[in-house]
Amino acid sequence: MSYANQSLSNVTAEKQYQGLLERVLFSTLTTVPCCVFLFINGTLLFTLRSKPVFCETSRYILLYNLLFADTVLLLQSQLMYLLAACRIRMTYPVCGALTMLSKLTTVISPLTLVVMSLERYVAVCYPLRHATIVTIRNTAVAIIVVWAFSSLNVLIRVLLLLKFPFQSLQSLEMKDFCSDIAMFLVPISDHYDKAYTCFLFVSAGLAVTSSYVGVMIAARSASTDKASARKARNTLLLHLLQLGLSLSSTINNSLLIAISEIASRVVLVRIQIVFYVCVYLLPRCLSALIYGLRDQTIRPILMYHLCCQLKRSV
Repeated sequence: MSYANQSLSNVTAEKQYQGLLERVLFSTLTTVPCCVFLFINGTLLFTLRSKPVFCETSRYILLYNLLFADTVLLLQSQLMYLLAACRIRMTYPVCGALTMLSKLTTVISPLTLVVMSLERYVAVCYPLRHATIVTIRNTAVAIIVVWAFSSLNVLIRVLLLLKFPFQSLQSLEMKDFCSDIAMFLVPISDHYDKAYTCFLFVSAGLAVTSSYVGVMIAARSASTDKASARKARNTLLLHLLQLGLSLSSTINNSLLIAISEIASRVVLVRIQIVFYVCVYLLPRCLSALIYGLRDQTIRPILMYHLCCQLKRSV
């Protein structure tokens, strides 16, 4: 009997060790690239405020807004992942604040990409009116509208959360780890999330696709600058790719809920980690690579700041 108990204890200890080793491995594999891209994003944000040309050009102002939202979401997502990996449970108010910040920045990225696509469409299809349409003032208004629309989404989600009877709980400490799914406390929150996700996915996709088609049509016109149209077309293709990756994070919850009904908790956690890397980390790391290395104005200044920072750290 004692031998059986000892064997059972050894198996339990081995499983706990494997579980700890797996958590450390996954945490390292996600944290290292996350820190690298946070450093690159931070340097690019500094670069976009280092020269007057970046502060006075609508394209770069929109890029700064996109990169800022991606950086905040990247930092917040990695923080929540590490807290879950360390088995730290939060209270509902703290988890709610973190998830609402995530919802805010998640929506800002695709909406900013839509505005950037429209700016490229105007630049190619209406080059003579571009300077009067795409002004610093209009760009600021567009950014304010993007943040207001995203904030309205967060406000609605908070109001839906308040329908849950928190006063009936013995403690505000969560029984599970903090996540977007854990904050679906009332059924209407799930229904609203699906409806909003569908609306955002379709409307943003149509806007960027329409801009791409418009540029393609304009490129065939004899009066259009072919080189400018080709560059804008390639940029819009990258916008469309990045938009697809960004919007895939909005359907992440629906997929996980469907998988949770057929998969065990261990398998679900591993799938959730894969989704986290592909859906959250990857799209937020692409902005610096796509725009920082492609843009001939940004690239030399960005490389200069990166090299200077690396020399200082050494």
